[in-house]
Amino acid sequence: MIILGIDPALAVSGYGVIRAGKTSLDLIEAGIIKTSAKETVPARLDRTYRGVLKLISDTQADCLVLEKIYSHYKHPATACILGQARGVICLAAHSAGLPFFEYSATRIKKAIVGKGLASKAQVQRMVTHTLGLKTLTPYMDVTDALALAIAHSYIMKVKL
Repeated sequence: MIILGIDPALAVSGYGVIRAGKTSLDLIEAGIIKTSAKETVPARLDRTYRGVLKLISDTQADCLVLEKIYSHYKHPATACILGQARGVICLAAHSAGLPFFEYSATRIKKAIVGKGLASKAQVQRMVTHTLGLKTLTPYMDVTDALALAIAHSYIMKVKL
């Protein structure tokens, strides 16, 4: 199964694509979809939408995984912007006929590290170790996206 995990944002959306076999997880591709603050919001959302559609097509992903939205009451504008980015990613998955899954941040951390309140550094080290990478990924957005994909593979094995 090819799993596409995406950590959405308006400026930089991280993505990670893995192949989950019966006994192995292999990294296929990871990177970012970046937009410029000089562009209009609709243009930035369009760039993200088209980037995700291209990823789905290029990697032939079997499913897409996002983190459930969480917003702090002190930062409602951030939640709105994140919601817009998530919306176009969900639309891309639907347009491509791709199954869509979402999990809370604590569920992802528990699946990856074993505790729901793990730090970003702990998640980064475990993702690096799990995929047999020699160096840490330079973007935390990419680490988070890979964590989503890995956690989904674990959760689906439990459900089977």
